[in-house]
Amino acid sequence: MAKPRQRSIKSRASLAGHPLHPVMIHFPVAALMALVASDIGFLLSGDPFWLRVSLWLAGVGAFGGWIASTAGIIDLVTVSRIRRLITGWSHALVAVVMLSLASLNWLLRFNDLSAILPWGLAISLLTAALIALVGWLGGQLVYEHAVGVEVED
Repeated sequence: MAKPRQRSIKSRASLAGHPLHPVMIHFPVAALMALVASDIGFLLSGDPFWLRVSLWLAGVGAFGGWIASTAGIIDLVTVSRIRRLITGWSHALVAVVMLSLASLNWLLRFNDLSAILPWGLAISLLTAALIALVGWLGGQLVYEHAVGVEVED
C-alpha cells in the first residue's frame, strides 16, 4: 500500500525558492571527511605537510559548518511544521554536537599541530560518524517529510 503524499514544507532560508542549507553544507562536510584521510596520511607517513593540511581542513569544516547551520537554524525556528518534527530537532542537536567537536578539533590543532595524535584523529573519526548520522537525519527530513522540496500532485 502506497504512503499518502506529503505536502512540501517550504524553506524560509532560500534564494529563488532553493533552500540554502543543503547547498551550504557540502564544503564543510567534504573538509571534515577529508580531515580523517589527512590525519591518517600523517599517521602513516609522519610528514608534517599532513599536519598543516589537517589544520586547514578542520578550520574550513568547523567554520563552514557553523555558517551553513545558520540557514538550518532559520528554518527550524521560523517554520512551525519543521519545529514539530522530532527529526528536525534531532538533526539540529546532533549537528551542534558534531560542530562543537569539529571546533574543538580545530582549536587543539591551532594551539599545537602535534595534537593530531591521539586526540585529533579520535575526534576526527567521531566527527565523521556524527556527520553520517546528521546526514541520515537530514535525508529523512527531505525524503520523508518533504522539507525544502516541491511535491508534485
